[in-house]
Amino acid sequence: MKKVIKTDKAPGALGPYSQAVKVKAGNLIFCSGQIPMDPKTGEIVGTTAAEQCRQVMENLKAVLKAAGVDFSQVVKATIYMADMADFAGINEVYGKYFDSNPPARAAFAVKTLPKEVKVEIEMIAVE
Repeated sequence: MKKVIKTDKAPGALGPYSQAVKVKAGNLIFCSGQIPMDPKTGEIVGTTAAEQCRQVMENLKAVLKAAGVDFSQVVKATIYMADMADFAGINEVYGKYFDSNPPARAAFAVKTLPKEVKVEIEMIAVE
């Protein structure tokens, strides 16, 4: 019914959660929020929100691949930002990962994010 997805090509969980969970009921894959952490070094990548967003998307790409899907199968994304003023830069980078038919999305600012990063993104994909 439920399969935990784990890859060393994206950062490991910083707490009690999985990188993604694949559910047979409806073939949905729930990807936990990714931050701009290099999976090899554990260091935060980038100083700007756009640079950090690029690493977040690469981390999500790795998690999706480990689950056997890609960005074309993402149906919902949620973007969390430390500052709404970073929206344009994040949006520009995020948009480059969706050739056509982008998923539904919510984007909003939050007070703080893990490790004081500027962006975190979670996704739901369908197999």
